[in-house]
Amino acid sequence: MTDSRPDERPESVVVPRHAWQALIVLLAGMFMALLDTTIVNVALPTIRTSLDASEATLSWIISGYALAFGIALIPAGRLGDRIGHKWVFFTGLLLFTLASLACGLAQNDLQLITARVVQGLAGGMFVPAVTAVIQILFPPLTRGKAFAIMGSVIGVSTALGPILGGLIIEAFGDENGWRLVFWVNLPIGIVALVAAAILLPAGSERAPGTKSGGIDWVGLVLISTGLVALLVPLIEGEDRGWPLWTYLTLVAGALLIVAFGFWEVAYTKWGKSPLVPPKLFRHPAFTGGIVLALVYFAAFTSIFFTISILWQAGLGHTALESGLVSIPFAFGTIIGASQSNRLAQRLGRTVLVIGVSLVTVGLVWIWLALLLIGPAITNWELLPPLLIAGLGSGFFIAPNAQFIVATVDRSEAGAASGVVGVMQRVGSAVGIAVIGSVFFGTLVVAGPSPAALAAGFTDSATAAMGVSAAFSVLALLLVFVLPKRVSAGR
Repeated sequence: MTDSRPDERPESVVVPRHAWQALIVLLAGMFMALLDTTIVNVALPTIRTSLDASEATLSWIISGYALAFGIALIPAGRLGDRIGHKWVFFTGLLLFTLASLACGLAQNDLQLITARVVQGLAGGMFVPAVTAVIQILFPPLTRGKAFAIMGSVIGVSTALGPILGGLIIEAFGDENGWRLVFWVNLPIGIVALVAAAILLPAGSERAPGTKSGGIDWVGLVLISTGLVALLVPLIEGEDRGWPLWTYLTLVAGALLIVAFGFWEVAYTKWGKSPLVPPKLFRHPAFTGGIVLALVYFAAFTSIFFTISILWQAGLGHTALESGLVSIPFAFGTIIGASQSNRLAQRLGRTVLVIGVSLVTVGLVWIWLALLLIGPAITNWELLPPLLIAGLGSGFFIAPNAQFIVATVDRSEAGAASGVVGVMQRVGSAVGIAVIGSVFFGTLVVAGPSPAALAAGFTDSATAAMGVSAAFSVLALLLVFVLPKRVSAGR
């Protein structure tokens, strides 16, 4: 008997050319947003010198961006459902491009921090629209290919950041190079804006399975204020000598987050759509999983914050030399990410255990190298541990969200995925805040000589890397709360 059903293999599904063209536009925006999570690290020492910025400012430049990005992720998807994902993407990309211009024009640290926060809000605004529009444009059988391409762009953009930043500063000098690190977004942004206006589908189409609803503004204010209240003392406390207000602000932040939880429960009982559905936390594995996301990103994001400052401000290397240190990590990440999906299907949760174990080995190795070699350390001593950590990071990041989302019911998967994204960004912000506080809080320079400077910065980097390694060890313990397998239908 002949099977008359149409061929439903992915390769038999015809995707219109405009869908692939639109994907290029979407991924150009995502490339910019994720590039800016890492490219700025190598510019921090030159920003510090150029603007006479404080140590706290350096933490704010990274943490402020990450936290604003995470906060904007919360309402962005729902806003796209209401007014159209095309216009959320376009508006967010326009604001991001303008904020990049403002970052490069900043004349003092306050202007730069403000522009970075706006840049983070804009990035968090348009990035969710990327996945939503992919769901609209691509049929289910080819959607996986589009998301695989997106995953490659994520890996390349974050890996390329330190190297590209170092090249720009090397080419244009310390005074103007860091400004061009931000302005690299301008040509990409302008072209992407024009292309988005032409190629992206108009209207208020929603991705399959999404529901429209009002935005919980009270909840958004509570969680945003609570997170900022926690972050401010972590960044400013060491610089200001930990006065009483820093402790009071920490307590206030914790209380605001608790109030947010109670508000979300009440909001749900009133029949409205909360920012974070409380029912997600009926699953203990989900709760442990999002803590894992926070802790892992606290460890992962802080690696090159520490290395960039040590390499340039402490050891006297150039921004390019600092950026080149990241090449083994970038190489390992790309290799690991390319194999992670296949390994996750074969090994299940074990691939996450292997990934975090490799990251932990790499960070402990770097910590020991700093402790034992001291200021004489070179990029060659860091090459093996960074390659190992990068490989582990590639294994972990891609399948991690899938395993966390697998802890909840399928009907809750969309909301769970959004919470995971937010916790990753919050983890980045908290990690930089804590590591920055440890680094600069332990920094003691015995004299003005280069040797004294190198010794002081190496000691601080050793302490900071020890904390990063501790975060990674905690992440390794938390991996075991996740399910051993994810079903193929998820």
